[in-house]
Amino acid sequence: MEFPTTIPALPTSPEGFRSGFVALIGRPNVGKSTLLNQLVGEKVAITSPVAQTTRNRLRAILTTETAQLVLLDTPGIHKPHHLLGERLVQSARRAIGEVDVVLLLVDGSEPAGRGDGFIVEMLQHCRAPVHLALNKNDLVDPARTEELAQSYRELVPGWPLHPVSALNGAGTSELVAALAADLPEGPHLYPPDAVSDQPEQLLLAELIREQVLHQTREEIPHSVAVQIERIVDDGPRTAVLATVLVERSSQKGILIGKGGRMLKEIGSGARQQMQKLIDGPVYLELFVKVVPNWRRSAARLSELGYRGE
Repeated sequence: MEFPTTIPALPTSPEGFRSGFVALIGRPNVGKSTLLNQLVGEKVAITSPVAQTTRNRLRAILTTETAQLVLLDTPGIHKPHHLLGERLVQSARRAIGEVDVVLLLVDGSEPAGRGDGFIVEMLQHCRAPVHLALNKNDLVDPARTEELAQSYRELVPGWPLHPVSALNGAGTSELVAALAADLPEGPHLYPPDAVSDQPEQLLLAELIREQVLHQTREEIPHSVAVQIERIVDDGPRTAVLATVLVERSSQKGILIGKGGRMLKEIGSGARQQMQKLIDGPVYLELFVKVVPNWRRSAARLSELGYRGE
């Protein structure tokens, strides 16, 4: 993925071309980020089995011959327990009112639950068309397909339902066509080959946080934030200096690990992903810093980019 310093000219869009913004909404850990990466064909959002992985409203760009969809991967909607959680939910709620189409993603391998009902209630007054994607269709026993789908039809009568698998891509082409059909006619908003408009620093920080999510368990993942302090392109390689923030000294010890092994594992995994993103060699230096209660500090959250916008 390249990070152009100038904005290239946009192509002339064919007659009837459609373009606009689509918000991916849902409970934590239903596969929004996995679906986003599947749709655009590249990794632009981090994924992990840990709930509430997504913190920023990431934007991915999917361009077909007839449409351009700007996809917003929003934080999972949940009951917040601190200021960070409140801002993440606020960010997801705000996205609903700013897009042309809303895609509610649910775990279609399970029947509709109270959490899904809460989000559906929140979407009742949404002005944009709403589609419902039943994810994890690859895990569904064919004998239960109709039963599970019916539980969601009863929850959202009249809404379009789309069985999909974010993991293997089944049903995604039909989903894209349906979403595109509800977008307004308009020109290209981004170059056809663009897959994201996110700042390089944000993407690199997220790759480091992803490795923390994969390498650690319990309370560590939710207590971690990453700041990119400096990026230096010295020709043969790109040097990245980053700080990993935690809330307690014990968490710092876990992240560093015995003899620094855990931090080395995190850095090695992140560096490999960065090299794919930048398409070149990367030198990564990580530091761990204790910042007590950073998730409850409005000033610190704003500094880290969590403004609820």
